[in-house]
Amino acid sequence: MSGSPPPAGGFVRRIGLFQATAINMSQMCGIGPFVTIPLMVAAFGGPQAVIGFLAGALLALADGLIWAEMGAAMPGSGGSYVYLRQAFQYRSGKLMPFLFVWTAMLFIPLIMSTGVVGFVQYLGYLAPDMGQNAGDAVGLGMIALVVLLLWRGIEHIARITAVMWCVMILSVALVILAAFTHFDADLAFTYPAHAFELTSHTFWIGFAAGLTIGIYDYLGYNTTAYMGAEIKDPGRILPRSIIFSILGIMGIYLLLQIGTLGVIDWHRMLNADDIASSSVASAVMEKTWGKGAADTVTVLILITAFASVFTGLLGGSRVPYDAARDRVFFRQYGKLHAKHRFPMLGLATMGVITAIGFLIGRHTDLATLIQLLTTVMVIVQALAQILAVSVLRRRQPGLHRPYKMWLYPLPSIIALVGWLVIYGYADKNSPGRHPIEWSLAWVALGCVAFLLWARFEKVWPFGPKEITEEYLQGIDPDTEQDTAPAAV
Repeated sequence: MSGSPPPAGGFVRRIGLFQATAINMSQMCGIGPFVTIPLMVAAFGGPQAVIGFLAGALLALADGLIWAEMGAAMPGSGGSYVYLRQAFQYRSGKLMPFLFVWTAMLFIPLIMSTGVVGFVQYLGYLAPDMGQNAGDAVGLGMIALVVLLLWRGIEHIARITAVMWCVMILSVALVILAAFTHFDADLAFTYPAHAFELTSHTFWIGFAAGLTIGIYDYLGYNTTAYMGAEIKDPGRILPRSIIFSILGIMGIYLLLQIGTLGVIDWHRMLNADDIASSSVASAVMEKTWGKGAADTVTVLILITAFASVFTGLLGGSRVPYDAARDRVFFRQYGKLHAKHRFPMLGLATMGVITAIGFLIGRHTDLATLIQLLTTVMVIVQALAQILAVSVLRRRQPGLHRPYKMWLYPLPSIIALVGWLVIYGYADKNSPGRHPIEWSLAWVALGCVAFLLWARFEKVWPFGPKEITEEYLQGIDPDTEQDTAPAAV
């Protein structure tokens, strides 16, 4: 965990810049924009929905710079777990990393489940007669296949991810090309009355909903931070993989959003009986290049959706590993596969929760599910991590930081405002679902679980604090030679 070459039986640094960026971009793009463009239009009430993607990009970039600084300085497996453990150990012991793992074991696989829901949704374009039970069976089968493919060494996964990244780029490129060859500016840029009435409370409710959907679409820019112990030259590659993936996906999303609105009348996206509301990319292809092209691109979109779930579970399964090794989570999660060196129990657990989330999502509203998941994530990860940057700069000023956040603390302030807007408007955007109350209840339950665990383990507040500063005292990972062969 200090960034030194992993001991025998530990992770191996084999992932380079291209593969790291591909992992992030595959997770970010996935099925997200193909299912959320109609949701974004519904939130804003018109083609001004592009504001949501721009706002989401700004929040992702500001938050991504936080991940970049901490990931480069502390390149261990687990991402936020590592950062929160180091930052908050001085006052609250192991409480914050425990709460993060407690929450991440829920929200990461549930976010993946939305990708599976989208997969089945687009599959319905190719198989319009597919019933509810058949769709459920397909989704569960997809999850089982993802877990099976991940049950192998990281060098093989890196190659698979690179191929899936190419398919993702091809699918979005074809939709964008088709859209702009039949682009109608009047459709894309004709706005309803009062679309930009900034003094209206309705506008800001829609903006908060759009920002929530937008950041959901960008989630995944931090996937490689969870895999910090497997990234070559992490001080250089990890920050670049985050920043490059955000900028790349931002360009793709804007072209996709504007192009789609220039082909499909946005009113169609609000009609639940119209194919444009569930499979808008397929509707674009059918209207521009015909049914055959629509079928072909739909297949590519299905592969893209599969890739996003694949990379999400790849990174997420690493989260409980460091915690278990530190005795901050169940110790069984600290074991790696004897041959392929991946965390078996973490992967299996998240696979099961993804399946449960998929079944829940199939019988609820996708927008509400996104709202609930995002709200749960805000408290323990997003807001805590913003604070952690400042705490670590004060507590560990000598920590080697190969990358420092640009214009500090401005990105932290922008990220803080963005996440607070999402959280503050959550109940208004999900009336009757109470996402704020559910998120607070989940954190409170996690605090109770921590107290029970801490009493059993005899750690703070029932024992002494364990202050570790291994990254502060450890060897600079950028100066070390990794003798493991790189994946091709």
